[in-house]
Amino acid sequence: MGDKPPGFLGSRSWIGCVEASLCLSHFGGPEGRLCHVPRGAGLQGELERLYSHFSGGGGPVMVGGDADARAKALLGVCLGPGTDAYLLILDPHCWGAPRNPKELQAAGWVCWQEVTKAFDSNSFYNLCLTSCNSEKQLHTLD
Repeated sequence: MGDKPPGFLGSRSWIGCVEASLCLSHFGGPEGRLCHVPRGAGLQGELERLYSHFSGGGGPVMVGGDADARAKALLGVCLGPGTDAYLLILDPHCWGAPRNPKELQAAGWVCWQEVTKAFDSNSFYNLCLTSCNSEKQLHTLD
């Protein structure tokens, strides 16, 4: 793709959400829309966007940060009364073929977490919201 120095190829360096979005576009994958959240506490203000994304058929949301360098994938949002809100979070390092969802939960690969506890309030976050709604993607799936 040309966005990294030659030494990156074959390395064990990680890419972030911005690079993941570029890869999706370059290799003809689903559309990846980026959303930058300057501080983890700001994720509370993105819950409606995330809810709309998932309720509209959007795919997983990749999440990367700086101070909080633990990658996450968001699979759902649950908005409760008042300010209660939970995110269904998948650890993207999950491997193997689980026999059922309970096995994933028991191993800690996927769980519902309260928004205020799932993110570091001092870290910025980049979200990559994946979608199959682009015209290009719809033709690819035919």
